[in-house]
Amino acid sequence: MKQETLAEELGISQQSVSHIEQSETLENKKLEEVAKVLGVTSEAIENFSDENVINYFNNFYDNSAPQGNSFNQGMYATFNPLDKLVEAYEENKKLYERLVQAERDKLSYLEELIKKK
Repeated sequence: MKQETLAEELGISQQSVSHIEQSETLENKKLEEVAKVLGVTSEAIENFSDENVINYFNNFYDNSAPQGNSFNQGMYATFNPLDKLVEAYEENKKLYERLVQAERDKLSYLEELIKKK
């Protein structure tokens, strides 16, 4: 969330938000307000660290179902990437062939016009 947005939600200036971000401590009431706007608990803010974030996402991935679910589709593609590549190649080949044929038709038309003159 941008500082401007957080400031607007809290009813304070962007500079105040910048000051809050740089502070080591924050009064409990203000911490609760910030947490509410961010949609997290004040404990999550107090215990925030880069290491905790990395551990959270590593654990989330490790605990996900191997076949995936509606949120995490897992590592397994539901299609064969090579099939998609071949399919795209075939479609491009057809398009190229139509373009070449159109050019041939134009050339034939122009040749007929030249013969008539």
